[in-house]
Amino acid sequence: MHRLFRAALRPVTYSRWVHLCAPILMLAVWMFIAPEAPWVPLLIVIPMGLLPWMRLAEGLQAQFLLAPPARNAQGNEEAEEHNFSTIASRGWSDRWRTLMWLEIRLVVSLAAMAATVWLPVLTVQLVTTALGGTVTEDRLVPASLPSWAAWLLAPLPLVLLLVAVVLLGDMITAIARRLLGPSPSERLTALEVRTEQLLERTRIARELHDSIGHALTVAVVQAGAARAAGDPEFTDRALCAIEETGRAALEDLERVLLVLRESSQRPSQRPTLAEADRLFESARASGAVVDAELLGPLEQLPGPVTQEGYRILQEALTNVLRHCGPVPVRVRIGMVADRLDLEVTNPVPDRPSVMTGSGSGLRGMRERAALLGGEAETGLYKGGWRVRARLPLERIR
Repeated sequence: MHRLFRAALRPVTYSRWVHLCAPILMLAVWMFIAPEAPWVPLLIVIPMGLLPWMRLAEGLQAQFLLAPPARNAQGNEEAEEHNFSTIASRGWSDRWRTLMWLEIRLVVSLAAMAATVWLPVLTVQLVTTALGGTVTEDRLVPASLPSWAAWLLAPLPLVLLLVAVVLLGDMITAIARRLLGPSPSERLTALEVRTEQLLERTRIARELHDSIGHALTVAVVQAGAARAAGDPEFTDRALCAIEETGRAALEDLERVLLVLRESSQRPSQRPTLAEADRLFESARASGAVVDAELLGPLEQLPGPVTQEGYRILQEALTNVLRHCGPVPVRVRIGMVADRLDLEVTNPVPDRPSVMTGSGSGLRGMRERAALLGGEAETGLYKGGWRVRARLPLERIR
């Protein structure tokens, strides 16, 4: 009973009633044309159900009437949980399901029409009998019914009407989710879109971590070195390096924000290994001695490989400056057979827990390599620290 009264206060109860009553218009028109053949509308909807666009129309009706948006506690609209297809039929399976839905909808609408017409009529006759009046046509109330009994029974048909509206609305909604729900191909497409969105979010998070983290690390190291040196000339060089690194970080941030503003647009002009000198100069300006060796035509690398390789190199140099300070760094990048090898090694100062094998930066390097079908290794190596990545070329091409 509590559920019944709560349903009476929900707007969706009455929007579902409107959905139930919509086919009654066609049934009513047909009853004027040929009342002796009420079953003909069931045949009329057969060719309509086989039309591809009919599934789109019925799906939109179900979405807005059977599960309309509701306002939450904050006053924002959020859609009720539903699972309706809102595209045209793609195959015969969708068409047959749409046809079955139309037939069932007509039958349920007949039941809704009977409840909508006769239950209020019964209430009117009960009230007329209670007032001492006479019912002359289509009498549903016994003539011998006492007046007091008619008063007691008068609200009952309206309660039954509310029960019918709620139950029929729930039933037609359940049937719609079953027959107007997305097909397996539509579910697969939605899953692929969702997976792509999650991968894009992860990639954007890595972009922000690598570019902004590198810029902040260089700025902190440069500022600390300038303060400790007490040399105006060195301070000027440090400020120039901080300015250049900050400007590059702002450009990266603008590209990422552009993707966030326009989700359908992918970032363009992402840095590549052909611009690795920018990272080396930034590390050298921070006091690190960088021994870099670049082998092969790196400018001919596939886009995903050279872009992800740049980010791996950037994160490796950032970790060196962040955890070890201005120490000698050895970088080797080259194309070997069908893969790109990238290796960054540096000595580890005699301090406990300077670098570990965990953290979002190291995990991000491994994830970048794994997405390309390669691998990245990080850890202690011959008394120092090594980052080694192997990125395949053939499967990317």
